[in-house]
Amino acid sequence: MIQKYYDNDVDPSAIAKKTIAVIGYGSQGRGQALNLKDSGLNVIIGLRPGKSWDLAKSEGFQVYEVAEAAKKADVIQILIPDENQAAVYRSFIGPNLTKGKVLMFSHGFNIHYGQIVPPEDVDVVMVAPKGPGHMVRRTYTEGMGVPALIAIHQDVSGNARKVALAYAQGIGATRAVVLETNFREETETDLFGEQAVLCGGITSLIRAGFETLVEAGYAPEMAYLEVLHETKLIVDLIYEGGFTKMRSAISNTAQYGDLTRGPRVIGQESYMAMQEVLEEIQNGTFAKEWILENMVNRPTFTALTRADEEHLIEEVGSEIRAMMPQFKNKR
Repeated sequence: MIQKYYDNDVDPSAIAKKTIAVIGYGSQGRGQALNLKDSGLNVIIGLRPGKSWDLAKSEGFQVYEVAEAAKKADVIQILIPDENQAAVYRSFIGPNLTKGKVLMFSHGFNIHYGQIVPPEDVDVVMVAPKGPGHMVRRTYTEGMGVPALIAIHQDVSGNARKVALAYAQGIGATRAVVLETNFREETETDLFGEQAVLCGGITSLIRAGFETLVEAGYAPEMAYLEVLHETKLIVDLIYEGGFTKMRSAISNTAQYGDLTRGPRVIGQESYMAMQEVLEEIQNGTFAKEWILENMVNRPTFTALTRADEEHLIEEVGSEIRAMMPQFKNKR
């Protein structure tokens, strides 16, 4: 049975007197750092000079170059993109990772696939919020929190779990729930979820539905509203109460179509493809591919991104959202 934790399971003293260096001030870095600061913890930021440096300073943080932040910190939380972590670690963090410090991640990619190999005399943990950084921040300011995962890769001090839980409390996660896993499980399930369902699966399904309707002669605007715009409404119902709540809110006609036609669209071929995707994650094929892609300046990534950005569904969506007052301040 998976272990779960809440506020009353935390010993805040585990990090109360420690200096926490958040490396990176993007979505996760900013969200986590602000929450930690508002929780009364001593947080500094490690960055390269630039816009993020100025933003972090304007929001009340002491900001240092990465090597200096790592040197000053007791806990080093690496919140820069996966593809940059290994190089930054080798150049700036590793040389300053002295005995007794805690190295922390919010995704296990670089540890699990051996891109970062920490020394044996430091604790290595993960605190991974299950939501983007702006939601980590927003839910915290609303008195709630985003659920998170913790994992312990090395526990030299015997206090690694206490530190991870205290950090999770600092970002508000124990207000929701914190579940314990390991680096392998978090990495592989996270990559699979992104590729097969949450990002790759959903976007491919929506695009295929849009193209099917447009090719059949229906107006692109109608296709957009049916297969993309309404997706949020359905997903919100599933998020709030699972498939059961969603199906209780739609018509009987929609539910019958859901139950009888859905498995024809996502059928045996899709299951087989998902199994292949998962196997590529488990055996390291995807990790090697992504590492090599970055080594040659991401040509496939760039070309595929550009093609999707130029797709008709993006053009039509932009026009439709411009018609709706609720989107005018978000463009």
